[in-house]
Amino acid sequence: MTATRGADASRRRPRGRGALIALAALLSFAFAGLCALGIWQVQRLHWKRDLIERVEARAHAEPVAAPGPERWSEVSAQRDEYRHVRLDGHFLPGHDTRVQALTRLGPGFWILSPFQTGGGAIVLVNRGFAPNDWPGDDLSDAPAQVTGLLRMSEPKGAFLRRNDPAAQRWYSRDAQAIAGAQGLGRVAPYFIDAEDIPGAETSGWPRAGLTVTQFSNNHLSYALTWFALALMVAGAGGYLAREESRSRAGLR
Repeated sequence: MTATRGADASRRRPRGRGALIALAALLSFAFAGLCALGIWQVQRLHWKRDLIERVEARAHAEPVAAPGPERWSEVSAQRDEYRHVRLDGHFLPGHDTRVQALTRLGPGFWILSPFQTGGGAIVLVNRGFAPNDWPGDDLSDAPAQVTGLLRMSEPKGAFLRRNDPAAQRWYSRDAQAIAGAQGLGRVAPYFIDAEDIPGAETSGWPRAGLTVTQFSNNHLSYALTWFALALMVAGAGGYLAREESRSRAGLR
């Protein structure tokens, strides 16, 4: 019994000043970090809601003329991405670029083809998805009209993989780099995701209309999780402070 009482007294012994400072610093750092993560998720929540509203409004609006060269310097993701646009002109055969893609149809490529407008401007058009074994097609240079969603150029490779123009390995739709590799000269700082044509044959490739315009929004639950963890840390700190106070009072 004497040994048990001695062990209990040892467990109730107050912590040293250094240990208390280290513990308080650790809890404070954890609390601040968790709160910062929660605030960041709240910011992401507002950003995602704004994105969803912009995409919904733009993607379902009537198509307007795509920005011409006189406006290319003003085009931005905030103002123009996912805008429903229209191009009139013709494709430039023989300059297709395949960009690796993974869609609901499986792995394959996006097929990007240059389109020259009536005014002479060149815009890359993502004609849609094709599987890895697709042999290609004979693209016509006849007058055509393309409608679709304006997308900003993607200068970085996906999943940390870099584009290799010399080997024709493309992981992102980098309009300027593709134009350089294809010898197209100056092109628009965006590309157009062509939309599916109602009633068109859906068994052929490339398959258009696969642009993702619905985005998951779980940021509120993430924010609540981080804030709940911050409260737990604060509660743990309060509990330890109370126990420490009791231990010191017991020695008086």
